[in-house]
Amino acid sequence: MFTPATYIQRRDHLKKLVGSGIIFFPGNNESPRNYPAEVYKFRQDSSFLYYFGLDFPGIAGLIDIDNNEDILFGNDRDLDDVVWMGPDDSMKDKAKAVGVEKTYEFGQLKNHLNKAKSSGRVIHFLPQYKHDLLFLFEDLFGIHHSKVKENVSELLIKSVIKQRSIKSDDEIAQMEQALDISLKMNLLAMRFTNPGVKEKEVYGAVEGMALAMGNGTSFPIIFSVHGETLHNPFHENLMQDGQIALLDSGAESELHYASDITRVFPVNGKFSEIQRDIYNVVLNSQLGAINMIRPGVSFRDVHLTSAKIIADGLKTVGIMKGNVDDAVANGAHALFFPHGLGHMIGLDVHDMEGLGENFVGYDDDIKRSDQFGLAYLRFGKKMMPGYTLTIEPGIYFIPQLIKNWREKNKHSDYINYDKLDGFLSFGGIRIEDDILVTEDSFKILGQPIPKTVEEVEETCNS
Repeated sequence: MFTPATYIQRRDHLKKLVGSGIIFFPGNNESPRNYPAEVYKFRQDSSFLYYFGLDFPGIAGLIDIDNNEDILFGNDRDLDDVVWMGPDDSMKDKAKAVGVEKTYEFGQLKNHLNKAKSSGRVIHFLPQYKHDLLFLFEDLFGIHHSKVKENVSELLIKSVIKQRSIKSDDEIAQMEQALDISLKMNLLAMRFTNPGVKEKEVYGAVEGMALAMGNGTSFPIIFSVHGETLHNPFHENLMQDGQIALLDSGAESELHYASDITRVFPVNGKFSEIQRDIYNVVLNSQLGAINMIRPGVSFRDVHLTSAKIIADGLKTVGIMKGNVDDAVANGAHALFFPHGLGHMIGLDVHDMEGLGENFVGYDDDIKRSDQFGLAYLRFGKKMMPGYTLTIEPGIYFIPQLIKNWREKNKHSDYINYDKLDGFLSFGGIRIEDDILVTEDSFKILGQPIPKTVEEVEETCNS
């Protein structure tokens, strides 16, 4: 964990942003996998980690703004726990490690909250995503579990987002630790991928690397020769000569900060001419977008510029036609680039998404579009120093989407549908890096991961 002073400063800053009342942060509990004693790998709630830093189940934190107190609730291990799990530090010692002096047993949490409620004090809490915690809230606050979301504190949501959006040097160091793992994950995948190898063999090796070097993956790995399925969960294909494979993966650092990298590489180690052409369109789009990153620029404008580079590149290869600006304004490019350019990244791979995408990515000046493709842009507002974002444009040939648009003759002024029959088995290409917005420009985080056609082919064949 970070120093006690880090967590004290974070909580003190949050007190100033929220102003009054009590802030309640429940930690996560273990989740049964297939029977009660067989549980999934534990992952602490990210906002709890940010403010309290403790990485184990069965705890909760209160920030009492009015009395300027920070309190942790949790139990020491009893003898039975020690027998099965070994000895552990006391809750008091653990609390001191994150700058908290006052602790109580978890069973006293309800009484503490009841006293606050009975005295008319406001209790702020964030949206909840774990079913067991929804029922805990029902017990603690008398709110039906289906109504918890209706009682969250918008002030707290906006305050947490404002604070967590700006990454400190220590946080950036953690993200670069995760990116060191991503480098090795991608090199392994490029070298392991060959005709006759099953996707899940590469998938398993890459996940093993994340487990061996860090806290595992930051999200379920996407690895497939069918990259046209954006979040493809299937890994059973036998890879064949002439195909391209897409790896979208990330690792978690020691303190759970995320990386998120996408690379595409040829199964046989050599791109075909058309694969190379489409790949370079995506690469040019990504590089053009990255070069726009700086404070004060809206990310939506970066997305639209990236989309225009893609449309222009597809026009060069004969797939699109007409005026590029008009094509993008009308959303014709979204047949091939149907998602947003990127998202915030930090303790969550889609940072703070659970607090509300529109709170994270939009504001009073920039509202979310309802146009197909652009509507999926998770982050659109102006960037500030300290923001960390992914840049991940792509080109995909999705047979069902192509069929649907062709039957409707949709955007036929901009799309050469007669050229698309030869691309229905192409797959998809996405290229992604993690970017820090600096005081006047940007920094690509982590060590370089092979990205040009020549670098990728060389790595695949090394």
